[in-house]
Amino acid sequence: MRKIFISLAAVVGIIWFLGISVCFCTPPIAQLRWVNPHTTAYMRADEHKKIQHVWCGLSKISQHLQNAVVLAEDDQFFSHPGYDWEAIKRAYRVNLKRGKFSKGASTITMQVARNLYLYPHKSLLRKVREVCIALKMELFLPKKRILEIYLNIAEWGNGIYGAEAAARHYFGKSARYLTKEEAAWLASILPRPRFYDRNRRANLPHMRAEGIAGRL
Repeated sequence: MRKIFISLAAVVGIIWFLGISVCFCTPPIAQLRWVNPHTTAYMRADEHKKIQHVWCGLSKISQHLQNAVVLAEDDQFFSHPGYDWEAIKRAYRVNLKRGKFSKGASTITMQVARNLYLYPHKSLLRKVREVCIALKMELFLPKKRILEIYLNIAEWGNGIYGAEAAARHYFGKSARYLTKEEAAWLASILPRPRFYDRNRRANLPHMRAEGIAGRL
């Protein structure tokens, strides 16, 4: 009887999720298993005339950078289902205190969803769509593939997208050769990449980078 109940609950859950997905117009995701996205909604919205972006397979990206980005952006990435409930609760308390929607608690999967398909400005509707797309990604894509896409579309500066372009822009080398310290610094600037591209001597990313490098 218990097995029947669990099976029914699972079916209802899948139907509910698919219904929500349709309501919020989630894009097709399965094709991302094989097709590399060479442009994103964020790239198309970028005001810079020249976008620097070179797709690079995960095996050609320094393991230091892979580890540093997960540590800095979403340390529960390999265990959560696309969203981090504890982070959401923390963000809710912060937003309630500030009286505005300023902290989003986005996981790496949610950031991939947002960068690929959505728009830059924050809103509750965007966050709901972001979560729906992220859940769909987790259903169709392996974690390593999601991380590979993230590392190739993340914004790392003014017109700089992806790990390969970032490594060349900041260090004049390929992403596969990044050292632990360089990887930690790149991970540390992800929250404000355009600002730190213009202000490379700012103390905060160097302080964050030291903490990240110490955990690698």
